[in-house]
Amino acid sequence: MIRLTATLLGLLLCSPSWAQTDDLQEATRLLRQGQTAQALDKVNQFLAAKPRDAQGRFLRGLILVEQNKPSEAIAVFTRLTEDYPELPEPYNNLAVLYASQGQYDKAKTALEMSIRTHPSYATAYENLGDVYAKLATQAYDKALQLDSNNPTAQSKLSLIRDLFTGSVRPGRAGVKPEPARVAVAETARPAAAVPAPKAAEAKPAETKAPAAAPAAEAAKSDPSDEVVRAVRAWAAAWAKKDVNTYLACYAKDFKTPNGEPRAEWETSRRQRINAPKKIEVTVDSPKVAMADANGARITFRQGYRSDALKANSSKTMVLVKRDGKWLIQQERVGN
Repeated sequence: MIRLTATLLGLLLCSPSWAQTDDLQEATRLLRQGQTAQALDKVNQFLAAKPRDAQGRFLRGLILVEQNKPSEAIAVFTRLTEDYPELPEPYNNLAVLYASQGQYDKAKTALEMSIRTHPSYATAYENLGDVYAKLATQAYDKALQLDSNNPTAQSKLSLIRDLFTGSVRPGRAGVKPEPARVAVAETARPAAAVPAPKAAEAKPAETKAPAAAPAAEAAKSDPSDEVVRAVRAWAAAWAKKDVNTYLACYAKDFKTPNGEPRAEWETSRRQRINAPKKIEVTVDSPKVAMADANGARITFRQGYRSDALKANSSKTMVLVKRDGKWLIQQERVGN
């Protein structure tokens, strides 16, 4: 039985990419701190003056979701799709809400509309795949109800369930389910994470080490693997709310996003990391481009989930190697 936290199979309510006004930034801050009632009041005040503002209405929908008012949130996002049919995010979030109610056909239609408005919207494609998987599960379940000895249906159903192992299993309250893509990423970690036997270096002809050992040794010295491990360590520190370790992942000459002083940026990051009760951060599909032995650029899909906010976006970082350690020099959302 799929429980609510994993019913969406990794579907994420995404935040819009539009720049926000000061009033909406304050409402967003309140939402991230779990103060949903105050955030809703702030947004309602803003919308009283600008009732058609897409950003304010979108944020209002997110707040209603956090307040567990799916019907009201659906109404908000539906009206947004009617007034701003060119925006993909409202369709995506409608799909999330429909899926949470088991209305997978409606979720599929909403995601198809999202993709039609924005053909390069990766989140919608991923979500659509998850919805198709859920629909397939229902179909195979029905096939087994009609023919319980159907080995093909049993095999296909097991395959789909195994795909989402770790994200769709029921769990105890308080146990954080890991998104399915985390499990995939973990199994795909480079062989460099496992030290290769030294015996292969001394007498290659006589050693009985498996054939994969030379490849593991080669991967171990690959600087691109070191970059990926550095980024995963950064994400792990963020998820654990270990702010000191998190900040230590940044180079001294790190270029702050808005050009603000480093001390001001660090204070802001401490506040934002400490505010939620829990945080989950994932690093998916990392791709590294080495500039030289001490410089690299990495792009990946960043998943973020807290008790107040959920988001999924692409991220680009520039890292430099200082004293044998890879540190973040620049970062931005997008490629």
